[in-house]
Amino acid sequence: QVHLVESGGGLVQAGGSLRLSCAASGRTFSSYYMAWFRQAPGKERDFVAAISWRLCRTYYADSVKGRFTISRDNAKNTVYLRMNSLKPEDTADYYCAAGVVSGRGEVVSALQYDYWGQGTQVTVSS
Repeated sequence: QVHLVESGGGLVQAGGSLRLSCAASGRTFSSYYMAWFRQAPGKERDFVAAISWRLCRTYYADSVKGRFTISRDNAKNTVYLRMNSLKPEDTADYYCAAGVVSGRGEVVSALQYDYWGQGTQVTVSS
């Protein structure tokens, strides 16, 4: 059974940084994409970033390019999201997801991901 467990969320001031972690277990993820999505209160779940596990290709939403970095540690089966220069509009619940994405153009779609973590809350104060 696949488990994705996020950690690292919290309260931070605008301009600050956080690193989210997603510990994955239950299967081999070499053929998977791992992604981070976020959902603010009253809004839809939005794509943030993704990484292909085998080739480490990365993808980012325009709103986080240059500020967020997704990476993975093969030995620890863990995916990270380093978030710098945080803004109040980054406030949301952040979810880790895993899926066999059908094509590069589909990495932003939540429908491509079969497994989800429980989420970790990020609050950025102004």
